[in-house]
Amino acid sequence: MANPPADADARRAVPPVICYPDDTLPAPDLALYRAARPGAEKLGEVIVPPREGRCFRVAAGQFLRIASVEGPQVGDLNLWNAGDLSERFYSGKTRALHGTHLTTGDRMWSAFPHLRPMATIVEDTLAWYGTDDFGGRVHDVIGTRCDPYTHALLSGGDAYHHCCHSNLTRALAGETGMAVTEAEGHVHDVLNVFMCTGFIPDTGQYFMKASPVRPGDYLEFFAEIDLLGALSACPGGDCSAEHSSDAARCHPLLVEVFAPRTGALEGWRPPAPNPYDRSHGT
Repeated sequence: MANPPADADARRAVPPVICYPDDTLPAPDLALYRAARPGAEKLGEVIVPPREGRCFRVAAGQFLRIASVEGPQVGDLNLWNAGDLSERFYSGKTRALHGTHLTTGDRMWSAFPHLRPMATIVEDTLAWYGTDDFGGRVHDVIGTRCDPYTHALLSGGDAYHHCCHSNLTRALAGETGMAVTEAEGHVHDVLNVFMCTGFIPDTGQYFMKASPVRPGDYLEFFAEIDLLGALSACPGGDCSAEHSSDAARCHPLLVEVFAPRTGALEGWRPPAPNPYDRSHGT
């Protein structure tokens, strides 16, 4: 380890600067969304089996709810523009704008060149959790998703085929009719729904711990644009011990879609793509 310079303490004492101040970030109209929720009609539901993935569709102006139904379980969520899969959830920019973990009022932003809100979190029954003594928080946009490539790299053996990456790939292929090899290119970094994570202070390593989610808890979104989604019920269960395993106790997740009553969103329009003019060059 290199010896510290004479001004080491002074360098460390420089205060941080927020990279993306959010004062001018377009704010969601939570009051409107919440007023539109009572009396909404349930259009359908999808059960995501343990260690599997499933797709669902949500139209702009509808509500999406992901719920725990049988036991503690985390899920990996991908979102795409239903009409253009090149517009997909951008976890890195969402993290830069809102922080490492999302909750009520935060939005899931789409990839360049669109960079617009795809969905807004309107209810989070785990918002009470806050930050625990280990620095753990819930619903992260830190982790990439468990995948067979990293599993093979670390285990030195055959790839594990129920990783969330694989589950999301199979689900998208089944929904769209794509070959699995084509669908894999559209699978992207996720919102880790219900997952409790943080960083070990001394090493900076990403950690997970038992999720506080229980049956009846849910995360609910307002769809800002027409969405195709995929959710994997992680093979780590509540992620209290292992990330990808057939030994972990796993449970299904419930996805529900609701349509607000007619006229409840009077005047609302889906957000336009980002106004940046690319003709000036990137």
